[in-house]
Amino acid sequence: MTEHEVGPMIRATREARGVSLRSLAASLDLSPATLSALERGLAPLTIERTRLVAAALDTTVESLLRGEVVRPAAPAVPGTGSWREYGDLRLDPVLEAASQVFVRHGYHAATMRQVAEEAGLSTAGVYHHHGSKQELIVALLDVTMAEIRWRLLAARDDGTDPVDGFSLMVESLALFHATRGDLAFLGATEMRALHEPDHARIVGLRDEVQHLLDAQVDRCIEIGRFTVARPRVAARAIATMCTSLPSWFRSDGPLSASEVARDYAVHAVALMA
Repeated sequence: MTEHEVGPMIRATREARGVSLRSLAASLDLSPATLSALERGLAPLTIERTRLVAAALDTTVESLLRGEVVRPAAPAVPGTGSWREYGDLRLDPVLEAASQVFVRHGYHAATMRQVAEEAGLSTAGVYHHHGSKQELIVALLDVTMAEIRWRLLAARDDGTDPVDGFSLMVESLALFHATRGDLAFLGATEMRALHEPDHARIVGLRDEVQHLLDAQVDRCIEIGRFTVARPRVAARAIATMCTSLPSWFRSDGPLSASEVARDYAVHAVALMA
């Protein structure tokens, strides 16, 4: 494929990803006019420049040369399937890399360069899709809270009575924190890194999870099944018990995530009785 043919492929890939000409040009340190000329095959396109363009568009030189428009992976869609089933989150490569780097180094110590290296991209390529480190942590915590919420509600609705619903909610909360350990760890340790207004919004989502648990406890009290003296304190102790799971649970340990989650549910009901 000649540079006259590669240029249109760059444009097709850029448009497929919803990236503006001006935005891509800025990430490559080019003028929009120069990039437009490259896309129309009117300016020389070196191998090095093609490599930089491919990295910025999160694709490969080979894909551009073969005429393949590689579209980004679809985002994770919460609320599908059973709340007990966990598959790939299908995070985009930069978010997946960011989650690993933030867990390994901590949000404040991590750099965008480290995220780029983990993702196999240039730093410019990372900035092209995510404008800052703050955007990355906000996106990861949004995914975390969305997953927790839909699984918690689905578990509650599977209950045969209020107590069974409460038991399943605790099982769901524990199962998430044992299975999605990296995301759960970030949710427990990096909330303080958020700037406003995202901090207030995501704290609100976290509080909603506790309120859902509290409301289910109230239903169990109304039918005379829970008699604990301080139900709000007990409910927060149970939530904390679940959120602390990433600090000790190991997938290669003697118990599976499912077994631990069921045990937590049994302990939670016993605490409330």
